[in-house]
Amino acid sequence: MDDKAHINFWYVMAAVLGMLFLQNLYIQYTKVEPIPYSRFQVLLEQGKIDEIAITENHIYGTLREMGSDGLKDFVTTRVEPELAEEFDKHHVVYTGVVKSTWIRDLLSWILPMAIFIGIWLFIIRRMSGGMGSGLMSIGKSNAKVFVEKETKVTFVDVAGVDEAKEELIEVINFLKNPVDYGRLGGRAPKGILLVGPPGTGKTLLARAVAGEASVPFFSISGSEFVEMFVGVGAARVRDLFEQAQKLAPAIIFIDELDSLGRARGAYGLGGHDEKEQTLNQLLAELDGFDPRSGIVLLAATNRPEILDPALLRAGRFDRQILVDRPDKIGREQILAVHVKKVRLNTDVKTEQIAALTPGFTGADLANLINEAALLATRRQAESVTMEDFNNAIERIVAGLEKRNRLLNPNERRVVAFHELGHTMVALALPGTDEVHKVSIIPRGVGALGYTIQRPIEDRFLMTRTELEYKMAVLLGGRAAEQVVFGEVSTGASDDLVRATNIARAMVLRYGMSKALGNVAYDREHSTFMQPNMPMPQDRDYSEETAKEVDNAVRTLVDQALERAIIILQNNRALLDQTAEALLKAETLNEPELAQLKQAIIPGMPH
Repeated sequence: MDDKAHINFWYVMAAVLGMLFLQNLYIQYTKVEPIPYSRFQVLLEQGKIDEIAITENHIYGTLREMGSDGLKDFVTTRVEPELAEEFDKHHVVYTGVVKSTWIRDLLSWILPMAIFIGIWLFIIRRMSGGMGSGLMSIGKSNAKVFVEKETKVTFVDVAGVDEAKEELIEVINFLKNPVDYGRLGGRAPKGILLVGPPGTGKTLLARAVAGEASVPFFSISGSEFVEMFVGVGAARVRDLFEQAQKLAPAIIFIDELDSLGRARGAYGLGGHDEKEQTLNQLLAELDGFDPRSGIVLLAATNRPEILDPALLRAGRFDRQILVDRPDKIGREQILAVHVKKVRLNTDVKTEQIAALTPGFTGADLANLINEAALLATRRQAESVTMEDFNNAIERIVAGLEKRNRLLNPNERRVVAFHELGHTMVALALPGTDEVHKVSIIPRGVGALGYTIQRPIEDRFLMTRTELEYKMAVLLGGRAAEQVVFGEVSTGASDDLVRATNIARAMVLRYGMSKALGNVAYDREHSTFMQPNMPMPQDRDYSEETAKEVDNAVRTLVDQALERAIIILQNNRALLDQTAEALLKAETLNEPELAQLKQAIIPGMPH
């Protein structure tokens, strides 16, 4: 409730109390003495009453002379005449009693007034923005303002993104000490865009900035600017920058910038769309404020490819900082931060877990540690062991075990040979990812078995030979079914899709087809930060070329399948023997796989 509402409320209360006080003074001034009705009867018979005034319940009178007890004016309550006669016969002192209704009368007009005042104050409070979402505050910014003591997150809690931390530390130092940093004429960047896949710690970095900087930190999501009313988003952008100007130096953080900064005119939207008005206002504010005033704009997105080019030009978002998936050293640092809250066994080494989790983001690693802790808790353990982490990785990668999903004996044999096909081809070919576990226990939604491969080190480039071997491993399960059973099943559907995608990328994007030459016929098929999300692309080559592409893709896949078949045929006895062991044990771990690798006949390229 604001100060004005407080003042109005106390004015009303003072007026009510004043009225009651004046009424009490008036009653005291016109005081009359109440007497019993029986005494009134006696005074009347004695002729001492000069005049009376009769109301419905009372009789007011004045004596001819003041009595010995000082009585002059009196009032009495009327009694029914029949009862009065009976009381007089027995010499009983009596008087009438009328139930007091002054409280009810008072409440009858005070209570409605209080309810009305309460409703009025509530409406005023809503309209003035006291609740943060009133009609008068619809153009106000919903940004949360933090100081360093409120977030309790610092750069010590952020690991695996050292380059991004260094960039942001420089910005914080510029805000804290602008004189030293600007002595050579430099200025702080106006805007810094944190770009990276989901879960890599962009928002955590921004919270750490709030924890490190001793300046106000405005945090808001891009979706909070846009409302159902036209013009509200632009008004909120103006209000946000006005608040920041008043508290400068300050940092503004906009999370999920892509919901606000999508390219104008994209996807057939008109020029008067509410989001475009909001974006236009943001562009105007970025041009309008002086970086010397001490305001820095931070933003985060995982879809930079859809942002408006005007938003990314120099002078607006001057820097783009990539917050990518961490490498092995980064994963070790992230794990070291998260395991502080977990009771670990002595056999747990963060470097081993980091080696087993290539491609995991910071959020994935935090979830992994939580899953391992839950698994240890479920089995009533005193601490979390390395086995718990291995099981947690399998649960995240392959899904939950479905031991109640019973397969008939023929299906179990097909699944066992299928998974061993992947395994043996991977063990026979050089340079493939290391196989850690093979199981025929169903997992997840549709996996009847699984083979877990993990790279020994982080890889950023792959040769044509490595891609061909990768396709051969993917098709190893189908090859095993063909070698052992003479026919194939539906179990290789996902393998076929993945192998075909690799072959198509080799032909269209990497120029690895001799028939089509060193030409890229296709652009990137996925978004920059989300490689598993396909994006439709227009084909810009002829039908004749498309036919050659199909033939080249089919040739690469057929060659990979043929390579896998040859490896399994050369190791047929070992395949049958290992399949029987897998059917009995249901799982083969690293010791058994190491023995299998020593016994296998290596595959030769052809």
